[in-house]
Amino acid sequence: MSRPLPDFDTLLDDIAAEARKSIGRGKVADYIPALARISPDKFGMAICGVDGSEYVTGDADERFSIQSISKVFTLILALQTIGSNALWRRVGREPSGTAFNSLVQLESEQGLPRNPFINAGAIVVTDAITAHSVSPVLQLLSLVRRFSGKEQIYIDDVVARSEAEHGHRNAAIAHLLKSQGNLKARVEDVLVTYYRQCAIAMTCRDLARAFVPLANGGKQWESGEKLMTPLRVKRINSLLLTCGLYDGVGNFAFRVGIPAKSGVGGGIVAIIPGKFSICVWSPELDELGNSLAGTRALELFARKTKLSIF
Repeated sequence: MSRPLPDFDTLLDDIAAEARKSIGRGKVADYIPALARISPDKFGMAICGVDGSEYVTGDADERFSIQSISKVFTLILALQTIGSNALWRRVGREPSGTAFNSLVQLESEQGLPRNPFINAGAIVVTDAITAHSVSPVLQLLSLVRRFSGKEQIYIDDVVARSEAEHGHRNAAIAHLLKSQGNLKARVEDVLVTYYRQCAIAMTCRDLARAFVPLANGGKQWESGEKLMTPLRVKRINSLLLTCGLYDGVGNFAFRVGIPAKSGVGGGIVAIIPGKFSICVWSPELDELGNSLAGTRALELFARKTKLSIF
């Protein structure tokens, strides 16, 4: 017998009140100046069910920079563009165990990034779409709009410029990849696409809707359109579980037990297959670059609902 679902409106408000107690213990990302200006007091959370039901609390309808959450969309587009065999020859599928912007591991492993969600792997994935499109950013935006069912998804140009002006480490990673033969397009073109994809602005509600296909066997949340095969969904979700929160992924799996992807803008999107996608946003990060209050909120959600993949 299936367990009755809780009153999500009340549940989310309770989770928000508890998770907000973590605000003040982390640090807003300050190496991208445009992100450093975001108020650390923000907190939003949204749930979108595979049946189209929605529940929100707090600042769930305020746009924020999705940052590395965009890597999931870029991965989906790259798999559509060049196919899985070609892509997985250039990017691994293992947890990194090192910082998301590490160069040391990349050099020691001859330019083969561990997975598509660390920066080196994401830059290779971005190269896969940049090398095969005259308008890779527009292609990516089109995919995000299709997945979310919302046409008003845009790129925050202020954040994109800030990333480009202070993206020296990412530029170093891209040049190292180029020197090791794992970048096909011009470094400058790949970086422009990469910075702009990270600067996509969305709300918790937008992201929860856009990730429903990963909870719903590949079907879009509103129309039921088939956007991915079940096998592709399974494989992407497995990567979210093992690589989605950088070198904090093991602790997140231990505490929460849900496939998820974080970004240094403070967002985390999580998937409960067959049931929901969940997005939480709180800008203060822990020492590994994951939202502190966001992680706490998802831990509380899994505990209170007894919903996880385990």
